[in-house]
Amino acid sequence: MLEPPKFADIMDARRVIGPYVFRTPLRQYASLSELIEAEVWVKHENFQVLGAFKVRGGINLVARLSSEELAQGVVTASTGNHGQSIAFAARAFGAAATIVVPNGANPAKVRAMEHLGGTVMFHGSVFEEALELARRLEAEEGYRYVHPANEPALIAGVGTYSVEVFEDLGGVDVILAPLGAGSGVSGACIAAAAMSPSTEVIAVQAEAAPAAYLSWKQEKLVDADMDTAAEGLATRSAYELPQRILREMLGDFVLVGEEAIRDAVLLYLEHTHTLVEGAGAAPLAAAIEMKDRLRGRRVVLIASGANLSLDHLRDAVAG
Repeated sequence: MLEPPKFADIMDARRVIGPYVFRTPLRQYASLSELIEAEVWVKHENFQVLGAFKVRGGINLVARLSSEELAQGVVTASTGNHGQSIAFAARAFGAAATIVVPNGANPAKVRAMEHLGGTVMFHGSVFEEALELARRLEAEEGYRYVHPANEPALIAGVGTYSVEVFEDLGGVDVILAPLGAGSGVSGACIAAAAMSPSTEVIAVQAEAAPAAYLSWKQEKLVDADMDTAAEGLATRSAYELPQRILREMLGDFVLVGEEAIRDAVLLYLEHTHTLVEGAGAAPLAAAIEMKDRLRGRRVVLIASGANLSLDHLRDAVAG
């Protein structure tokens, strides 16, 4: 079994990724605070390099590969942001990257992977089918396979955004973070345990893709139907390493509907004048639904990415 990263690993990851990423802003918005009746802050990972938090993990992992692994190249599967992060990191450290994406993947994210030098392959209708091809390519071509969640270095890398939250803002009562594969929330849990044990970390997933939520509730890995438009939440399975961390450390786990996610995309445009993709908007959707529970508390929403397709933006506006 893989060992979960420790807080020291997150701090070492910050040293490794520092030359490649931004320290993203943490901003308070009076209008969002009024809407939720709490002191609301937004961690703007949508301002990050590549427009998403995932690059923190990709750099930390690829930077630690051996020269032999770099020469072999890396392969992974992604719905978009993770693939961009691996392509970016592979280019930075001189490795070839192959990213398998499901058919119908966000075209803008696919183009970004290609522009970063990645070789993109389409396979299957859902993420897990793309993952199966990535594993076959590992065996057939000798690539270094990068799992999107069961990688301690990925979790340590993305955990750095939570370190920044606690450094910039003391006395955080609640962090609401989106959960797809689970690396970001796992990192937040580890950072909170070390820096602010009183902080409750709450994971947010789409009702239309509840595999991780059900796995956490049942304390075993289960699959579930997946029909969410939010690519960053679009997994049909849960993954062992994040689930092990979440069972021990997560405060709570909530689900939000597709309409609530679309509404939250528009609320971010209205109240913060920034673009946030569906997965990143899910914590705001959850905060609105949990208003009674959050009232009067200091709440940080993780706006995990900005890579919203034009089609999904049009759908949100039309809705």
